[in-house]
Amino acid sequence: MTHDERRKNTRVVFHTTASVRFAGDVFERLAIRDLSLRGVYLEGISGRSQGEKCEVELFLTGSSSELKLNMKGKVVRRDERGVGIHFEEIDIDTFFHLKNIVYYNADDPDQVENELAENIPEGSFVE
Repeated sequence: MTHDERRKNTRVVFHTTASVRFAGDVFERLAIRDLSLRGVYLEGISGRSQGEKCEVELFLTGSSSELKLNMKGKVVRRDERGVGIHFEEIDIDTFFHLKNIVYYNADDPDQVENELAENIPEGSFVE
């Protein structure tokens, strides 16, 4: 993913936690710096390689229940604070939850709609 492609996606600040599973390692209760329809930046992970595959679980809590969103992805960026993960596989229900999170937390919700109309996210939708 190029720098220009990343910037085409609306990113939002969304306060929740996540866990991520790599082959042989699990990181739990990670802070999310930002979230988009195509990926997430997770703080508190180090020692991962660019291109490394993983499974991400975002935890959404409501007044009466907890919802978990599950995606498969790969590390596309890393720095001293954490890693950027590009979603490669996502089920359709999770995608719609993500769309709503990004839409309702965006400074310009219409831009999110435009992004969807112009550019359907890459990756696989699974049932």
